[in-house]
Amino acid sequence: MSKNKGFSITSAERYSLALYELASENNILPKIEDQSLSIINLISSSRDFSDLIKDPTNNQYDLLKVIDHISKNNKFESLLKSFLSFLVTKRRFFYVEQILKSFIEICSQKRGELKAELKSAKQLSSDEITKITDELTKNFSSKIKLNYKHDESLIGGLVVQVGSTMVDTSIKNKLQQIENRMIEA
Repeated sequence: MSKNKGFSITSAERYSLALYELASENNILPKIEDQSLSIINLISSSRDFSDLIKDPTNNQYDLLKVIDHISKNNKFESLLKSFLSFLVTKRRFFYVEQILKSFIEICSQKRGELKAELKSAKQLSSDEITKITDELTKNFSSKIKLNYKHDESLIGGLVVQVGSTMVDTSIKNKLQQIENRMIEA
């Protein structure tokens, strides 16, 4: 057993698995998943909320009031509100983002989806993204959950990663390979 008493990835997975099982038992899994995504988006978009979560000097009462306010405004399921409140009382609210991301990942895995990353030099239309997703679904014989990012540093081309498989057709990568060959020569 580890001597490190810190909050581990395994602990986050346990909390997220508990949330998954509760949501599944209550037949509200899609709602909880959507609401969890909205909390993750709120954390990344609101500096104030992010700072509130990460500040260890906040007392439980203030955090519970914030959770109550956010839950009412966003019409969160009572299960999610209770779960967030539980994290506060157990002094684990600091890890809420890690726990909810793990929860989203568990939901995706249970649906049999593979995570894929797509980066492109030019901004892709939704039709192009859909075509790429469909092609990956055919090639990997599994549902694909695609995370798309526009990356101007690639100069041109695409970078696709599905699990441990990576296909890099970017000009940046090709130039790097040429540079490496020149250095070795």
